[in-house]
Amino acid sequence: MKTNFIIILLFFFGIISCSKPYEVAKKENLGGYWEIQSVEMPDGTMKHFSFNAIVEFIEVTGDSGVRTKVSPQLDGTFITNETSEKFIVKIENDSLRLLYETPYDSWKETVIKATDSSLQVKNKENKLYSYRKFEKFNFE
Repeated sequence: MKTNFIIILLFFFGIISCSKPYEVAKKENLGGYWEIQSVEMPDGTMKHFSFNAIVEFIEVTGDSGVRTKVSPQLDGTFITNETSEKFIVKIENDSLRLLYETPYDSWKETVIKATDSSLQVKNKENKLYSYRKFEKFNFE
């Protein structure tokens, strides 16, 4: 009986440890400063951004996070207008989702890709937003 319990316990932990490792890895890569690179519209047209005066700062703690727009300064600091959007991180239908709710609206984004250097999210209008990790200004 004790052997059966150990086998069941190992099987249970095996299933948990194998479930959605890619989604968990994407969640771990969400945090940081992100600079928009492009937006792909549902019809396939692209809008590219070569310079950004504002970047997105994303901070994730557990299953929740905050997204804040900040302006990078030449000295390496950031200025914020202190407007931020809180979100819940959830794995839904085998995808990593960011669920936002403000007093004015609620929406969902699907994380398509999240690595240490790039981020892609798709919104309900099927617009694909591509970001690159923001690098501080270097004038040396």
